[in-house]
Parts: sequence; structure tokens; C-alpha cells
Amino acid sequence: MKSKLLTTSLLASALFAGLGLSPAMAQNTSTPQVDRAQQAIGARIQQGLNSGHITPSEAQALYRRDRDIAAREAFFKSNGQATPQERQQLRAELDALGADVERMMANNVYNAPRDVGTPGLDQQEYRISQRIDEGVRSGRITQREARRLHNRERVIAQHEASFKADGVVTPQERRQLRAELKTLRDEVERALRNGRGRG
Repeated sequence: MKSKLLTTSLLASALFAGLGLSPAMAQNTSTPQVDRAQQAIGARIQQGLNSGHITPSEAQALYRRDRDIAAREAFFKSNGQATPQERQQLRAELDALGADVERMMANNVYNAPRDVGTPGLDQQEYRISQRIDEGVRSGRITQREARRLHNRERVIAQHEASFKADGVVTPQERRQLRAELKTLRDEVERALRNGRGRG
């Protein structure tokens, strides 16, 4: 644990140095909410790795996204402060990453038989999540709308996990999940169209 903290500290110092920041200067531009969310997501990814819900390759991709967000945060802080819009963008990206972590935790039921996989549904979920993130980044979907849509997404992921719990996803259950995903996708696209003037 100590070595992990030391490594993180060294990486952060190197990142700040590369951007021309001293760690003291970076602390003056603190973003405690963002930092807490990053820590919670990192711990959740590690938990998923330990339990087998998240594969090493999935964890690698998630950690890469987390590092990208951390680099963006450091860039935003490089002029001495992160603006409210920059903080909002970081929170939106972390919300999306957290939702993806939770979806993986729900989709990969521990020790479930291989035939329980739902790759087509998982791809749809991923694409919907990406569209929500695109909408937030472009300003066409508000933070409030994004939270509501991501909450709907989590409910669908919970349904999927409960369907997988007995080791089988029946055709009827797949139909239900597809219908729920279609409704959510339509909502996301409607929100994107309605928010076109904001972007």
C-alpha cells in the first residue's frame, strides 16, 4: 500500500514538473471533490480486479481513462486555477468513468458461466454512455440530465445483473433489456437534439 502511495506521489510530482508546476502550486488549486471521486473510482476498479468482476485488460483501460482525466485536471490547474466549467467537465468525465466501472461490476457476475455473456447488450450500453458523455462535453446535455440518464443506465445494468444471477439470460429477459436500452437511447438522442442550441 505504501509503495502504491509513493508511486502515485512520484507520478503526480513528475506530472506537475512536466507542466511547470510545483506540487505546492498544484495544492493551491485543489479540487477536493474531483480528487475524492478519482480515489473512489480507483478503489472500486481495484475491488473489481480483486473479486474477478473486472478483468486485467478492462482495468488497464479504466486506469488509462482515469490517468487521462488526471492529466486534464493538471492541465486545467496549470494556470493557477481550474474554472467552474473545467471542474464541471472533470466531474462529468468522472461520473461517466464511475458509471462504466459500475456497469462492468454488474455485467460480470462473479463466477458466472461463460454462456451468460451479453456482448451485444454491453456494446449498446457502452455506446449510449459514450453519447451521454459527448453531449456533456459539447454542452448539449446538462449535468442534471446526464445524472438522470446515467441513473437510468445503472438501473438497466442492475436488471441485467439480476437476470444473469441464475446463470442464464432468457430470450424474454434479453428482449426486456433491449427494449429498456432502446428507450434510454431514444431519450439520449432527444436530449442531444433539444440541447443543440446550448452547444
